[in-house]
Amino acid sequence: MERRRFIHGAGLAGVLAAGAAPAIVHAQANVRWRLASSFPKSLDTIYGASEVFAKKVSEMSGGKFQISVHAAGELMPPFGVVDGVQAGTVEMAHTAPYYFVGKDETFAIGCAIPFGLNSRQMSAWMFEGNGLTLMREFYARYNIVNFPGGNTGAQMGGWYRKPITSLADMKGLKMRVAGFAGRVMEQLGVVPQNLPGGEIYQALEKGTIDAAEWVGPYDDQKLGFYKVAPNYHFPGWWEGGPQLDFFINQKAFNGLSADYKAMVEVAASHAHVEMQARYDARNPLALKQLVAAKTKLVQMPKPVLDAAFKATMDICNDLNNKNPAWKKVYADYSKFRADQNLWFRFTEATFDRYMQAAKL
Repeated sequence: MERRRFIHGAGLAGVLAAGAAPAIVHAQANVRWRLASSFPKSLDTIYGASEVFAKKVSEMSGGKFQISVHAAGELMPPFGVVDGVQAGTVEMAHTAPYYFVGKDETFAIGCAIPFGLNSRQMSAWMFEGNGLTLMREFYARYNIVNFPGGNTGAQMGGWYRKPITSLADMKGLKMRVAGFAGRVMEQLGVVPQNLPGGEIYQALEKGTIDAAEWVGPYDDQKLGFYKVAPNYHFPGWWEGGPQLDFFINQKAFNGLSADYKAMVEVAASHAHVEMQARYDARNPLALKQLVAAKTKLVQMPKPVLDAAFKATMDICNDLNNKNPAWKKVYADYSKFRADQNLWFRFTEATFDRYMQAAKL
């Protein structure tokens, strides 16, 4: 992306730290945007990424570019944000792209598909591979320009009233599970329910659903799932590295100056890194606290994983024959995934296995 330099010499951050905005910022027009989040304010990790983003844009622009952040339901429903950005009702949104597989399954590749890339691999595909180019080409159909806006890292496998001990236990299970994973779950006999984060606890408490997945210990503890469904399964095979996105209305983004566009890009990258750091730093303690509160950690049986893997591959291959947009993006994604897994097998995975078995 072409951009002008913010300033000569010390750099924008240094000038702002000195208490004076550079002349180039003073020359910019005031801009006011609204950002619609798909998440409740109570989740300072996911929702908080939007606040981190908006704060950085304000700081870099000397307060001239302001973005107000609105929680799910304030301006529009949590799953209405793509329509809102596409129509220009709001300038931007922060969301999980796989929520919108009902529009096109290709949305899921921009977030997470079952047995997909982990968070580091996803960032590599986006920033150094062809991911960002391919997804932007796809999102242009919806008048959207996207910027990676955070990652949770590999997630847990959800909360269950009764533990899953075999594939048979999945039959008829009413489970809150989002996006593409829901289609795989259907192949295992599950009845998927797509509920926003703020509605999951009530559904579990009332028995409307039997199980639910969200993210991981830090968020899940805040939402209180352990109080009504004590069996906490792992791993979340459907979300090895789910990426959140900032979706920006194409006309609104194109209307920004080159400097403001650069600020948006930098602020999004900052929020992207900070979200992952928050989860990695906060999940360990939360997991210990959940176990102390009598949460039962249960590994997902291998036959369930094997059946889910086969169902995933079957669905992906079927989509290759039905959806040209999916086929184009998935071909690149799957090749990148194969290369990454080969590399990680000899480095990250081997190192992690040793360290996790070591006495520290």
